[in-house]
Amino acid sequence: MAITLGDCHFYLHMFGSHLFIDLINQARWRLFPRKVSFEEVRFLEQHFYYFAQLRNPHKREFIHRLETILSSKRFLGRGGLEEVTTEMELLIGATITMVVFGWKSLRLAHFHTILVYPNTYYSTINKIYHRGEVNPKHGLIVISWRCFVEGLADKSDGINLGIHEVAHALKLANWIQNDGEREFSPQAWKEYSKWVPGELAKVKSGQGTFFRESAGLNEHEFFAVALENFFERSREFKEYHAQLYQSLVQLLRQDPLVLMG
Repeated sequence: MAITLGDCHFYLHMFGSHLFIDLINQARWRLFPRKVSFEEVRFLEQHFYYFAQLRNPHKREFIHRLETILSSKRFLGRGGLEEVTTEMELLIGATITMVVFGWKSLRLAHFHTILVYPNTYYSTINKIYHRGEVNPKHGLIVISWRCFVEGLADKSDGINLGIHEVAHALKLANWIQNDGEREFSPQAWKEYSKWVPGELAKVKSGQGTFFRESAGLNEHEFFAVALENFFERSREFKEYHAQLYQSLVQLLRQDPLVLMG
């Protein structure tokens, strides 16, 4: 993952261009809302584990939230990908919906466009290949479709590119104060932050820890990796560190162990 334009003060302000784009997206969302068909619901039940395990009332709410997400985002192919298919939109949109499902109406409005590459792609900015990234300046979430699918294929390994990049977008959105959305409760963020330094130190020192090595790069990467495990290895996570897990339950306003029975 890469976050471009790393100066923290940038994230505290909304640019006029983004406001204009968001107004267009809101108008399109209200005038031409995206509806999820019965066939698409069946597709999600077969290919998106989180949704398949929800109880029926939660499934109805999930579909309603997914329709909002799909209506308010643009999905564009890059790097030779000629078409972002309906199935791609559904699975990427469902990942966003899953991560923000604890909020009543959060849609990560600042990140209005999803760019999809067929494979890893080369960044001319930092001269390396990427699996995915977020770009707050332009309101982008960028993913490699191959890496995204690999993340979905194993639902219990704690490695999921889609969750990882949406987690970065959510954390950055929390810094943007003028996007009309409220993300983290300050009290919940304080409780979560209390447990992070100790875990970061364990990862960096190579001590036995629940989280993979990349979580030790910085607290941004730790948060993204933590969310991957929160959704994919919920029970193991809670058994490893109940306080940290519970702090994420409060922060994200949901508990997958409860929602998915």
